[in-house]
Amino acid sequence: MSERDFIQRFMFEALDIRGALVRFDQGWQAMQKGRGYGAVATRLLGEVAVVTLLIGGQLKQPARLTVQVRGRGPVETLVVDCDQQLRLRGMASAPPDLADAPVPALLGEGHLVMTLQTDEAETPYQSLVPLEGDTVAAVFEHYLALSEQQPAALWLHADAECATGLFLQKLPDADRKDADGWNRLCHLAATVTPDELKTLAPEALLGRLFAEEAARDGIRVFAPAIPRHHCPRDEEKLRRLVLSLGREEVESILREQGEVHIHDDMCNHDYRFSALDIQLLFGEAPPAVH
Repeated sequence: MSERDFIQRFMFEALDIRGALVRFDQGWQAMQKGRGYGAVATRLLGEVAVVTLLIGGQLKQPARLTVQVRGRGPVETLVVDCDQQLRLRGMASAPPDLADAPVPALLGEGHLVMTLQTDEAETPYQSLVPLEGDTVAAVFEHYLALSEQQPAALWLHADAECATGLFLQKLPDADRKDADGWNRLCHLAATVTPDELKTLAPEALLGRLFAEEAARDGIRVFAPAIPRHHCPRDEEKLRRLVLSLGREEVESILREQGEVHIHDDMCNHDYRFSALDIQLLFGEAPPAVH
């Protein structure tokens, strides 16, 4: 485990407001390796990765959460998924030289699609909402307000080195416990800087942001969870895929290209099958050598 990668959840019990800090460092760099993303795609994908970890970190049973931002702008797709063990993978589809612009201009009209597949369910649960908001944080705040019926606030930052975020959510008894508590915490959280999110230990950051709240009522801090990038090669899955194409289709590809080449966009792996590989795959003996 690495202290550079964590989800640190916390609770203001006197206010009925919960929160979390996310820092995805080593895993985030592994997720970008060999991709050649530009700064814009890196930032957007990193911010989506942070929110995916926040939501996926609440999975209590074997499951996979997939978060997909699909638009008609120059950034066509941002997709990240994770399982209940916080094993994360993801990709972006965007020009590497894309100039920065407001999120609506980058994404265009589109939807946020959340898919949850559990081991117990035959079909996945899926929700789809329009993209609404001028930032990735605003898009997900809108989604969370709709899906959980409780206000949420996000402060996100991502660059090539690190993807980070601070999350707060108002719970049902918050107004009864302190009518100004939610506004007060959001105002304090909004002072956080990207450098603080990237470098300060969770206890130090919470103490700096919420010093008066911590001194008066304390902040309950839970054990951290450790996310990691996980996208291993899966040769068996690709063999099944090639078999599913059928012998005729595979032979056509071999005649055109000399090999069967499949690129796994999600994990950035290449799989290549030669004519001999195909023969063996379909259960045909290679020609005898005399």
